[in-house]
Order: sequence, then C-alpha cells, then structure tokens
Amino acid sequence: MKSLYNLATKIAGKALPLAGRFNHKLKLFTEGRKSVFDKLEAEIDPASQYLWFHAASLGEFEQALPIIEEVKKEFPKYKVLITFFSPSGYENKKNHPLADVITYLPLDTPGNANRFLELVKPKIAFFIKYEIWPNFLTELDNRNIKSLLVSGAFRENQIYFKPYGGLMRKALSRFDHFFVQNEASVELLKSIGFNNITLSGDTRFDRVSRQIQYDNKLDFAEEFINNETCLVAGSTWPEDEEILLPFINKTSAEIKIIIAPHEIKEEKIKVLEQKIKKRTIRYSKRRTTTWQILRY
Repeated sequence: MKSLYNLATKIAGKALPLAGRFNHKLKLFTEGRKSVFDKLEAEIDPASQYLWFHAASLGEFEQALPIIEEVKKEFPKYKVLITFFSPSGYENKKNHPLADVITYLPLDTPGNANRFLELVKPKIAFFIKYEIWPNFLTELDNRNIKSLLVSGAFRENQIYFKPYGGLMRKALSRFDHFFVQNEASVELLKSIGFNNITLSGDTRFDRVSRQIQYDNKLDFAEEFINNETCLVAGSTWPEDEEILLPFINKTSAEIKIIIAPHEIKEEKIKVLEQKIKKRTIRYSKRRTTTWQILRY
C-alpha cells in the first residue's frame, strides 16, 4: 500500500504542473513548491532550534495561532516554522509576524521528508486538524522528533476506520499524542487502539475569544455600516451564497450586508453581483459617499 501511495504522489508531482496551466490555484500550488528547499536553505538558521507547525490552509492556521502565541511566550528561545499545504493559506499568511520562516510543505515523498527534516531539524512538529502525511510522520518518528496532532477531528467515514486504511492507521501511530476536538474523535481513535488522547476542544474558540482583546476596527466597514444593522457573511462558498442570496433579494428589512467570498476571483465576483438584485459595491471600488446609498 505504501508503494502505491508513493507512486501516486510521484505521479501527482509530475501531473500538477500541467494542470496548473489551466487552474490558477494549482499553478500557485506547484510554482510555490519549486523554491521551498532554496527558501529553507536561505532562511533556516542552523544555530537555532525550531518548532514546526503545519496547517492545510487559513482555517487550520487560525486554529494554530493560539498555540503558537502561547508557545512563543513559554519557550522564547525557539524559532517558529509554519508550512502550508494550500495556496489560500500560504499566499495570505506568508508574511505573518509570529513566524520566523513560512513556506509550502513539499509533496509527501520519502526524499522530500528526509531533505526537509535534515534542513529544519525541528524540536517538535505540530500538525493541525486533518494534516496527516505518512512519509513526513515516518521520518519524524525515525529521527525521534515528537509529533502532535492538535485540534484533531475524526469522523467514522474517514479512511483510518476502514478495512483498507492500514497505511493511514500506521501514519496515525507515528503521533506521540492526539489533542482532539470532541468525544466522538476520542471514541473513534480508541476503537482502533489509540489511547494517547486528550480531549482539548477546538482552538478556534480560543482564537475568536482573543480577537475581542485586539483592535478590530475597520474604517471602511464603519463608514459603510453607519450605525445601522449589518449582516456579515465571511469566507462564503457558492453553497453558502445559495442560501444567502434569496434572503438578500427578498428582504424588506433595513439592513446592510457585507459578503467576503472565500475565493476572490473576478469571474466569481461578477456572477455573485449578477445574482444580487439590490445595489452593490465592491470594496475595491468603494467611495465614502457611495456607502450612504447602499441600503438593502
């Protein structure tokens, strides 16, 4: 099974650049990984020790942030490396001040895992929620580097709990400890023989609660809202908009609405604008006087 996995990963590595010619996100995915090892060689300080946090995308990064903040307070001598799987995470957070080095995660091949860990030599590796990569976890285990799954969430239909999921169950066995979000995840892991589990909850709640302590003022939003009722729909997908748009088009309430789509692409924004029957304005085309006429 592992041989098939490695072969599939190798094929994907060859095919993705071609697919990237037709898909902008895939292009970022492949182009960004071309310089990962050059970036690590240039930015990793061999004299320092690193804590490695890996997140798939933006949501997982938000889950990691409360942990990173606490770790930096508790262990200031360590530097922080953050890796992303997805362009939507890396491209938005590649300059985040909490990290010393931020890069893409190379594809999960034995060679990449060995080279990556030889350069970074992390003290501990933190994987967020769903990020479980067999070759990286194997190499971490071989090097006696502790690895933790944080804010883990498991469901019965996942491959780990299927008869054919041996490879991924083996990958799970490489973790030193699981910090999971709910009782269901605890029970599922116990059902396949794991007991090194702590029910710690979802660190997204920590992230949201901390936001209250910060200055969250957005001048453009305050100008637009102008002390009126406002509905904010953040990181929306088409499925969310299918529910939201009928409300926008039919409501007679005096309400303003801010929509922040998950993917900011011209063609998708145009479609969204066409579906909304009320007056709209893009953030990029806003003017203070314009805010005053946009009522729903």
